[in-house]
Amino acid sequence: MSRMLKLIQNEQGKIFIRKSTWIMYIILAVLILGSALLTNSLDGLKSEYDEDNWREELKQENAQLQKETEEYEDFEEYNNSVIAKNNYYLENDIQPAPYTAWTFVDENISLLSIVSLLTIIIAAGIVANEFRWGTIKLLLIRPISRSGILLSKYITVLLFALYTALFALVLMWIFGAIFFGIGDWNPSIVVEGEDGFKTISLIANIFTSFGFKLVNLVMMATFAFMISAVFRNSSLAIGVAIFLMMGASSIVSFFADKEWAKYILFAHTDLSQYMDGNFLMLEDNTMGFSIAVLVVYYAIFMLLSWIVFTKRDVAGQ
Repeated sequence: MSRMLKLIQNEQGKIFIRKSTWIMYIILAVLILGSALLTNSLDGLKSEYDEDNWREELKQENAQLQKETEEYEDFEEYNNSVIAKNNYYLENDIQPAPYTAWTFVDENISLLSIVSLLTIIIAAGIVANEFRWGTIKLLLIRPISRSGILLSKYITVLLFALYTALFALVLMWIFGAIFFGIGDWNPSIVVEGEDGFKTISLIANIFTSFGFKLVNLVMMATFAFMISAVFRNSSLAIGVAIFLMMGASSIVSFFADKEWAKYILFAHTDLSQYMDGNFLMLEDNTMGFSIAVLVVYYAIFMLLSWIVFTKRDVAGQ
């Protein structure tokens, strides 16, 4: 166990000693800051309702939206949704919560897709670079099995993904607190589900979304790690993984009418599609089936990585 911990520590040192890693963190921080500045400049996104007159304000807002809908039919669907939500507030005597750090985090949780890109870059190079730099022989002469070496690298990738995702989440909250304030520590929001509107905990919603994003993050990182181990080419791993991640929805949509489309990996990596109010990528999918498909793909990726890495002859490297 101590050898494994030392290997993981060594692999983490290799990652964080590079300037490119810190540049990635800086880019992530700048993107989050930019989103906070943009949101802060758009007053309509962070409207606050007066404690005494919020009912009148909602009624005025509904009247304005109704007038806008009559003039511009393109806005009808969105405006009707907002009007229905406002009516829910009025009917249930619920004052809309102000825009706070928690709201900012909830609305920008999609920025974790940037974390997926950064993790893919790390995962794609962690094995392939050992062959490219010629350091694989030095690594394999250590008194630990190839399986152990591969496992240490994979654990390092997962730890990097977790560190970076938590870094992004905390930074979103910090910038949100600076620009919008903290507000209540257990705020509630109104969301639209299959059975209509309902009130849920905003913090619970954030961590649920965060958990779903982690699933996608782990799958894409494992996929890039597998390509790195099998083909020993970091550029190929990065290119293929990013292309498939960015084009996932298009790929699924293109083959949606095929019977075998339900077995496409990217129809299942986004488990948030099963949250209330979201659309399924394929109509017949269920949460249980998606999890089963992900487990099968995960096992295949790990098995391929292990077989190729442990059996490969490195004498000619």
